[in-house]
Amino acid sequence: EAAKKAGGPIMVTFSRGGGQFIAGKAADNTDDAACIAGSVAGALHVRAVAKLYGVPVILHSDHCQKSWLPWFDGMIKASEEYFEKNGEPLFSSHMLDLSEEPLEENIAICKKYLERMAKVNLLLEMELGVTGGEEDGVDNSNVDSSRLYTQPEEVWQVYEALSSVPNGQFTIAAAFGNVHGVYAPGNVSLKPEILHNTQKYIKEKLGCKSDKPV
Repeated sequence: EAAKKAGGPIMVTFSRGGGQFIAGKAADNTDDAACIAGSVAGALHVRAVAKLYGVPVILHSDHCQKSWLPWFDGMIKASEEYFEKNGEPLFSSHMLDLSEEPLEENIAICKKYLERMAKVNLLLEMELGVTGGEEDGVDNSNVDSSRLYTQPEEVWQVYEALSSVPNGQFTIAAAFGNVHGVYAPGNVSLKPEILHNTQKYIKEKLGCKSDKPV
């Protein structure tokens, strides 16, 4: 409704817990079955009603850590099946948050998934660095503060790996001290200059003219 009034697009995002809520907490969630079913049902619902509002909708899924990969796999499978029938994926994009894993493992798993997702035009959002605070049952309130800030060299490593995937579409969520939740003034130290410095670093690496190559 807000998007229709504003005359613009909107992003609808599903979390793993949100998917389970849609399916019903009493539903069997073995191998994330309820989380998958609820997220898929929600995506189909949004597609059906979006036509009535006449606004573009991006269907996205939020943070997915390593232990939640069955949920991630289930949503991709749904998009693959939808793609076969309709020529486009059910979802628009998915976020894979493996920031708690070693960088090399994070990149390797993301690349593997991007190779699969690229075949059905799904965009991958990957995360570097840890987002502080708590969301969807994941609590990073006491994480080492150094992990809240991504370094340009790390983003470059990701860019090199993922940009090699044919038809691969991806974004990189670099941490600059951003957190989930509500905090008193002065308790959060945001450093958005990290994003500027990263773009500058990769521009120099690529030797390109664009000020925002990533």
